[in-house]
Amino acid sequence: MPFSRNKLLQIAVVVLRVAMGGAFVYAGYIKLSEPWQLFAANIADYEVVPMWAAKFLAHTFPWFEVVLGLLLMSGRWFRCSTVTTSLLLLFFVGLMVHAKLGGKQINCGCFGSDEPISWKTFVRDGGMLVVSLFLTLMAFRNRRKPA
Repeated sequence: MPFSRNKLLQIAVVVLRVAMGGAFVYAGYIKLSEPWQLFAANIADYEVVPMWAAKFLAHTFPWFEVVLGLLLMSGRWFRCSTVTTSLLLLFFVGLMVHAKLGGKQINCGCFGSDEPISWKTFVRDGGMLVVSLFLTLMAFRNRRKPA
């Protein structure tokens, strides 16, 4: 018996949600496994926040990524987690574009400290943004109507 289109869409959402969540958990784990100073240096290289903020983000953001990834994987607070993920990825891609257009030869900082911004990081993060926007759309697609 073939799957209905709606059933296939539901399966795709679950698979993409778990994959996206896994990517965020992995990104956070990688940053937590390295000395925080490396991530702080990556943040500082973008030259958009002062050093004290880069240090604060280096200590806290990897934990946020792990929690966000776990929320995506579990499907809890799905609307909130997909909107947050989409906004973060939009911000990250924007930062990378800004850095590249500004002639900066810096590391992305996305999945560890040794990953220069390149066409590969743009394709990966851009693809993640597209998936995240799709998940956000699906999260709001079947909104319950107020009684």
